[in-house]
Amino acid sequence: MSNARLAKKMTPRKERGQNSNSIWRQPLAIFGIAIAAMWFILAVFAPWIAPYDPYSQEFDKFLPPSASHWMGTDELSRDVLSRVIYGARISLPASILLVVLSTSIGAVIGAASGYFGGKIDSVIMRITDMFFAFPGIILAMAVAAALGPDIRNAVIAVTIVAWPIYARLVRGLIMNAKQNDYVTASSLMGSSSLRTLFVDLRPNISGPVFVLAALEVGTALLLLSGLSFLGLGAQPPSAEWGAMVSMGAVNFDRWWVGLFPGLAILTAVLAFNFIGDTLRDALDPRTAKALRD
Repeated sequence: MSNARLAKKMTPRKERGQNSNSIWRQPLAIFGIAIAAMWFILAVFAPWIAPYDPYSQEFDKFLPPSASHWMGTDELSRDVLSRVIYGARISLPASILLVVLSTSIGAVIGAASGYFGGKIDSVIMRITDMFFAFPGIILAMAVAAALGPDIRNAVIAVTIVAWPIYARLVRGLIMNAKQNDYVTASSLMGSSSLRTLFVDLRPNISGPVFVLAALEVGTALLLLSGLSFLGLGAQPPSAEWGAMVSMGAVNFDRWWVGLFPGLAILTAVLAFNFIGDTLRDALDPRTAKALRD
């Protein structure tokens, strides 16, 4: 092979490598990964990092931030910093579990709809249209209220609201990918529908689904925190960020009670959004090129 032909063949791969490296050098990507890693570390090692028991009431109530209580104390004399740290052990796992459930349910339903088509596709799409007709937070509130106030019920409620998003995405990806020649060849060779879906089609749709899931972790955290804020999620005395913000709203003049858990929600949501944007750029070179241009 001549040097010219070799250079021509190697250029796209080199460019792809440069694109990937430039994406991971983005300050927002580094910030997102660092903040997310910080919250996960705090969640895992909370018993050793938190200065006090998050449920201890041995202090004076409404102490402002100081050297002994960096984020002050709340209306029940509990250390706010310790509760924010322990809150990561509730809010983050619940949000990730919600996204995993929504992705799994939506991907299975969307794959069946896109692959088999016909009446199955029509029925499933009309059902998803019904879910999209209601505002997400209103429907989640109604389901959570019907199931009862609890963090587990809040996860179920938001999962019911969120799965149609993944179903629509996977349906479109499957309908586009199944037109390829390799899918036709697999069918002619006698492959079953399950094998075609999981072996031939799954690798080609997993990237966009994974990106959407990463972006939706922040949305899930906001929805769960919102339900807890309204009294439909985590219940007292749970150290959950949304419930802590709710207590801060009741005691608005003690700004530190609601400010710091609110900042925890803000930084976590931003971190997951930045990570999702970075993954999207890495898995879709055309989007990355458009952003650079």
